[in-house]
Amino acid sequence: MARKPIIAGNWKMNNTAEEGAALVKALKPLIADAKCEVVVCVPAIDIPAVKKAIHGSKIKLGAQNVHFAEKGAYTGEISASMLLAYGVKYVIIGHSERRQYFGETDESVNKRTLAALKAGLTPIVCIGESLEERESGLTEKVLDRQLREGFKDVEDFSKLVIAYEPIWAIGTGRTATAEQANETIAYIRRRVKRLFPHKNAGRMRIQYGGSMNAKNAKELMAQPEIDGGLIGGASLKPDDFAAIVHFDR
Repeated sequence: MARKPIIAGNWKMNNTAEEGAALVKALKPLIADAKCEVVVCVPAIDIPAVKKAIHGSKIKLGAQNVHFAEKGAYTGEISASMLLAYGVKYVIIGHSERRQYFGETDESVNKRTLAALKAGLTPIVCIGESLEERESGLTEKVLDRQLREGFKDVEDFSKLVIAYEPIWAIGTGRTATAEQANETIAYIRRRVKRLFPHKNAGRMRIQYGGSMNAKNAKELMAQPEIDGGLIGGASLKPDDFAAIVHFDR
């Protein structure tokens, strides 16, 4: 079965509810004939407004984080059931910014991923190496650790998305070459099949999350192992995001 491409926008900490609704209203006609899956992962406070704004479109709603507990004394956190109540389908887990600034670990990523899967959400789980790790030849070692610890006890890899985000290429204007990105994603796919046999790894989708934009999307998406993109800054501009969604034109 062919893997359906998925382009997901990560708005990060941008857009008020009103601004977010206006953005997706502008985006809807631009991607009405999209052949890939289109997701916008928005700040939690924007979810109700964006849910209303995307009604009747191909755009699916995503969040940027989820807690592993169903409820409890976790001030500031949001549970999977809370997200589901507002029609959220996807959730980003383990983004490098969450790991760097908010103490996310492979263990907490694993717990959040399992909770999301149990609830019926589709996790977009981020992995990737820093510039120092890449230049030290540690890319494969880092990815192996993140895969072993972050995906422990996952039973069906077709129900999640992996986003390979080389940290050195996020918000820096630097991008891995299409060949580099394809090679690393191919490695991730091989390792998942090896580490987690008989878990539907062949149907797993892997995005590239390192500064994909309107100019390089076509070249990146032409690579056989790249199934989509996790888009940061370009997802805040309807024309640019639509150009990435239509990478096949």
